[in-house]
Amino acid sequence: MIDPTTWTPEELARHSVNTRQFIDFRQSTLPNGMRIIEAYNASGLTFTILPDRGLDIWAAHYNGLPLTWISQGSPHAPDFGQTWLQQMSGGLLTLCGLTHTGAPEVDDVTGVQRDFHGRINRMRAERVSVGDVDASGGEISLSLYGRVTQSALYAEQLVLERTITIVLGKPGLYIEDYITNVGDVPTPFMILYHFNFGFPLIAEGTRLQTPHAHIYPMNAQSRAAIDTWAEYAAPTANYESVVFLHHLKAMHGNTEVLLHRDDFGLAMRWPTEQLPYLSQWKNTRQGIYVNGVEPGNCIPEGQNKARKSGRLVMLQPGESRSIQLQLDVLHDADAVQESLQQIGRIQAEGTPVAGCQLEDYA
Repeated sequence: MIDPTTWTPEELARHSVNTRQFIDFRQSTLPNGMRIIEAYNASGLTFTILPDRGLDIWAAHYNGLPLTWISQGSPHAPDFGQTWLQQMSGGLLTLCGLTHTGAPEVDDVTGVQRDFHGRINRMRAERVSVGDVDASGGEISLSLYGRVTQSALYAEQLVLERTITIVLGKPGLYIEDYITNVGDVPTPFMILYHFNFGFPLIAEGTRLQTPHAHIYPMNAQSRAAIDTWAEYAAPTANYESVVFLHHLKAMHGNTEVLLHRDDFGLAMRWPTEQLPYLSQWKNTRQGIYVNGVEPGNCIPEGQNKARKSGRLVMLQPGESRSIQLQLDVLHDADAVQESLQQIGRIQAEGTPVAGCQLEDYA
């Protein structure tokens, strides 16, 4: 069996004068004017990055199988004349924030109106560039960089710098975000990584495994479904979604969660210091069969409630936060079992993540 992870730069150079044959981020423009960037790395994993939607990740496939749901007409060009829900493209990652996550609300203090999940995923990236192939770490990797700003006159002045890295032959991706308050006043900072998954990764029989200290239902409807939080059902017409909040455990500052079905799955790993919360959105509705696994420094409760509960994070002038996440497609039973064992170790030996305050949802 061919294993691209064993290839060396010298071997590639002997066979081709262009490494883009094996690994690349390739940019083009859609008829609606949107830029898209296609990523591939000889692993079976391909995905599409949207520079004009905050460097979100839209369609993602493994060996041709979709990993995520996408909406009609997507990817949608950013349009602030439409609501967040009308602009929801689906896709692997829809970033929420940077100052609000949750339902629309009017600020209790300023009277400012906020739409669903903030503005960052409708902002256009600048300075988008692809680096050189890097083999210094023993693997052949390639990174894409971009910069997204969220600002308004007399309001927040935030900069998001994102780097997405792929490794030759490995069906995974690495996201590193660096968020800075370049303004002169403290700014609310809410960020939630709205990873969206769909059929066939999510289907009847799929399970979510998390190393948790406790799981809280977000509302009465979710409370009625708490016993089946880990299990995904078949599509149901008019299904009303539910949300569960996970107080995770971590080992050595890191945690891991897994979606799996038989011998196929997807693992997510991240340091919990900057992202202590995990929200699980179950939406097994017919035709809109999309389900979220969402690490964040907050939960999707809105800025008003986060402020009252003491969960609201403030980013001071000049302050920066660094966030890393890793996603890996698990393509056989051994890989799924390895992830299950690691989650089991964290469950048995790990400690509850510090900074996760959810007791008021008990």
